[in-house]
Amino acid sequence: MGFELIALLCAALFAGASIYVSVVEHPARMGAGVGVALAEWRPSYRCAALMQSILAVLGFLAAVVAYAAAGRGLPALAGGLFLISVAPWTVIVIMPTNRQLLDPARRAEAPDTATLLEPWGRLHAVRTVAGVVATAVLAPAIAGYL
Repeated sequence: MGFELIALLCAALFAGASIYVSVVEHPARMGAGVGVALAEWRPSYRCAALMQSILAVLGFLAAVVAYAAAGRGLPALAGGLFLISVAPWTVIVIMPTNRQLLDPARRAEAPDTATLLEPWGRLHAVRTVAGVVATAVLAPAIAGYL
């Protein structure tokens, strides 16, 4: 149960952080205007990317170990796969937008800055859903072993 618990903890922390970004932080930054949104997005992204990457990888690895070594069944593996699914989504779908927003030459006054920031929130919401699903899949698996 130890590895499943680690996987669940990582998934829940990832989901909680993602929910906060999707429901609170990104709407607040967008409400403050494009200049403030861009200025806040950059340092926030750098911190969040590191934290959420670690949580996704650690949670996935713990889920795989729970499945393979501890024989905990498919729910552990499925939860880990949902959690790690944020990695290819981020790299393939979100990263092109991230790179444009992180470009030091990017100015808030550029006409497409707002059109990059607004859909970024929707793209990030997919990560939120994946984290919530991973948590929802792993939680009952843990409860079954208590």
